[in-house]
Formats: sequence, C-alpha cells, structure tokens
Amino acid sequence: MKTLLKKQLAWLTDQALCLAVSFLTGVKPQSSRLPAFAPQRKIYYANHGSHGDFMLVWISLPRRWRAAARPVAGSDYWLTSRLKRFIIRNVFNALLIPRHSGRPQDITEQMAAALDAGDSLILFPEGTRNTDDQTRLLPFKSGIYHLARARPDTELVPIWIDNISRVLPKGKILPVPLLCEVHIGQPLRLHDDEDKESFLARSREALLALAPADTKAV
Repeated sequence: MKTLLKKQLAWLTDQALCLAVSFLTGVKPQSSRLPAFAPQRKIYYANHGSHGDFMLVWISLPRRWRAAARPVAGSDYWLTSRLKRFIIRNVFNALLIPRHSGRPQDITEQMAAALDAGDSLILFPEGTRNTDDQTRLLPFKSGIYHLARARPDTELVPIWIDNISRVLPKGKILPVPLLCEVHIGQPLRLHDDEDKESFLARSREALLALAPADTKAV
C-alpha cells in the first residue's frame, strides 16, 4: 500500500513540476523536432547553468522517452533532505553518484551499468554550473569521454538550454518567469581510435553549434 501511494505521489509531483516549469519557461515536449531514434541507451548531454537544467531536458523529451531517461545527479546535494531524496529518487529515478569520489572509474562503471540495463542518461559534462556570462560553455570534464569509450556503441545527443540561468539564478530560491529554449541536436558517437582531446572538442562543438547566434561565444 505504501509503495502504491508513493508511486501515485511521485506521478503527481512529476505532473506538477512539469506544469510549473513549462509555465515558467514556455518549454514543452519537442516530439516533432527530435531526431528519429529509439529512446533507450542514449546519453543526453547539455550545458549547465542552474539546478533546473535537467528539468528542462526532462520535459523536452516525449513521455515514453522520459521513462528510460535518468538524470545523473550528485548524491552529496540531493540526499541532504527528505524532500530532495523523494524527488530525485521517486520522481526522476536519478542515478546518484558521489561527485568527489576518489575513484572516477567507479562512476564510469556505474553509468555504464545503467546504459547496459537499457536506461538513458542526462548529464552535464562541464561538471559544474557555469555562472560566467562571458563564457557560454566551460571545458568538458573527461568523464563523458571515458563513458563513451566504455560503451562506444552508445549515441550521445547534444542539448542546448538557453536562458535558464536567468530563470533560476545561482543563490536564488524563487524562479523568475522567462522564456527558455531547448535545442536538440543529432546524435554522435565516439570514432574508432579517437583520442580524448579530439572527442571532447568535437562533442563540445556539437553542443555550441546548437546555441542561438548571439550566445555562441566560447
């Protein structure tokens, strides 16, 4: 009974959050603009400007795609209260990782195992929120390369989120209603014998290419 109630509460919370975020940002599912591919075993990677980023990626996906998508989230942030734990575990089924782990390969193995199970992952390869208005995209951390190398058949889908840092600025609690845009690009894969620097540069450029013309400065 408790499990059923928890599932119902999680569904209602998901609906309420999606409606609230859609109202604040104007973002809606982009079924007609998405590349034609199956929703399983994908890596959705996006720029990172606020804690609300994964919500915009989430609601931009069709519902059946969301069922397979799991945000990759830092356990040190999301496990600090009962409400956060409920939202991140029961509503979004996130893959929780220790951001300051002494063994990065353990994190790669954890994400690879989720892909093997048929999940898709939502992650932010900058590694931290970018609060510098002059730098549109921080250099990518190497984790996305190691994951692509561990599962080279997995497609990576770039997603550019525009304007979210102004909706939920760092250090602020209440969001500001502003129109946002989510641009979803074509999938890419790690090339045979592609080195880390080349892959990180190519995947970063694929993401920057989706940014509106007035925000493409690196």
